[in-house]
Amino acid sequence: MGKPVSLTVNGRGLALSPDDPDIPLLYVLRNDMDLRGPRFGCGLGQCGACTVHVDGQAVRSCVTPLSSLQPGQKITTLEGLAANGEMHPVQAAFVAEQAAQCGYCINGMIMQSAALLAQNPNPGDDEIRQALAGNLCRCGTHLRIVRAVRRAAASL
Repeated sequence: MGKPVSLTVNGRGLALSPDDPDIPLLYVLRNDMDLRGPRFGCGLGQCGACTVHVDGQAVRSCVTPLSSLQPGQKITTLEGLAANGEMHPVQAAFVAEQAAQCGYCINGMIMQSAALLAQNPNPGDDEIRQALAGNLCRCGTHLRIVRAVRRAAASL
């Protein structure tokens, strides 16, 4: 067993002793915590399917080694956005706008959008598109995704 690592994921403490301290955060979230929001897409940090928040910042968990995280950092996954049984406004907006088709990219789109709105509560369409440019969607629901982010911004 490796050096112990303490994480706070979705408000829950987790202590690990990984064999490989450079294991990607995504693997820990999916395999050790059974969280299915973050997805394995490209494995290179280029598609966005694995996006989570680390201290409020959108981070690609497939290329974030566990060893790079500091004790006390707060990790939030798609499952952790909801509070008190209520969807986060971004999640609710994506549902209302039917912004998912196959749904594979939606974790990254929602997590990136929530990070954007936390920093800029009233972005224009160009700012939304720019913030989401690194998230790949093959289904072509981009117009609905932009509408969902606008809807979420209006409800915040």
